[in-house]
Amino acid sequence: MTATKTGSVLRCVVTSPARGALDFDAVREVTAALRAPEPDVGAVLLAGDGPHFCVGADVGELAASAGEADPRAAVQTLAGDLHELVRALVEVPVPVVAAVRGWAAGAGMSLALAADVAVAGVSTRLRPAYPAIGLSPDGGLTWTLPRAVGAARARHILLTDRVIDADEALALGLVATVVADDDVVTEAEALAGRLAEGPVRALGRTKSLVRADRTLSEQLDAEAAAIAESVADEGREGIAAFRERRPPKFS
Repeated sequence: MTATKTGSVLRCVVTSPARGALDFDAVREVTAALRAPEPDVGAVLLAGDGPHFCVGADVGELAASAGEADPRAAVQTLAGDLHELVRALVEVPVPVVAAVRGWAAGAGMSLALAADVAVAGVSTRLRPAYPAIGLSPDGGLTWTLPRAVGAARARHILLTDRVIDADEALALGLVATVVADDDVVTEAEALAGRLAEGPVRALGRTKSLVRADRTLSEQLDAEAAAIAESVADEGREGIAAFRERRPPKFS
């Protein structure tokens, strides 16, 4: 299954198990699930189905498109489907945790950077991969990467098709933590579960605030509105629990 719910965590897989390449039927199904999540979904887990998180698009599928008289329309459709998934990951009002095991290449690197928190393994590798087959990036990589590492470093990574290992990805802030390879999915599942048990609406507002592109003055106004909304729902329980010296019970 491409999107399955365990407790309050929606687990999403958009790759084929055999090679770890994008399965665009799965991409479309997961996008639909993210657009209309069940009310009790508190977090999303994005994971691969196999040893790799995602190695990008199936080169055979791209080759078939490139072999057409005019390949532009076919490839733009595939990119459009991927981009709807990226939009859905960013816009879903709960945290998205990525279990980045093995390779995250091409669109896989784009998806890893689209998540809110990425858990990597010691053998994890990130690579743009697009220049190797004569393509420019998609999946938002030219937007997310410069904002994570700065424009100059992003240009270097994208233009030279650099492979980034787990330690460098952690140092650059592309992943949040690095664990043993065999623990990547378990750690990401546990993190998603903890987030899903927290103040989900407040976390969703936090996610939205962090991802916004505003001036400082506009951001201050947005923060004031968000904290006012938060204090009227989950904040009531959080403040009461703090005053009563007990763990909060967010619903």
